[in-house]
Amino acid sequence: MPIIKSAIKRVRQSETRRKRNLVTKNTYKDLSKEFVKLVEAGDKKAAAALFPKVQKAIAMAAKKNVLQKNTAGRRTAKLARMIKGEKVTAIKTAAPKKAAAKKAPAKKPAAKKTTAKKAE
Repeated sequence: MPIIKSAIKRVRQSETRRKRNLVTKNTYKDLSKEFVKLVEAGDKKAAAALFPKVQKAIAMAAKKNVLQKNTAGRRTAKLARMIKGEKVTAIKTAAPKKAAAKKAPAKKPAAKKTTAKKAE
């Protein structure tokens, strides 16, 4: 933990900002997930009605610097393509990476047999 007074204040400020950013982030993520479920279920009218709300949430996240500007535009465009019926890969969320399979240890070569020398 910080000891200096200004560092203590920075910790408080960063925690407050983190909470505020989480609210913004969760809002656009929840709306996006709901939108994708509607599209996948085939209910395009409901999805089209929800699209402006999702678009607004993403734009607000970009405005507040929770999302980068280009990322926000890319996600909005992807959702718009989903309404049109174009085939789009799923929007990536932070998914844990799968661990690579471990290789079996290589066998050690057999030790060479040495012949005993005869003493003369």
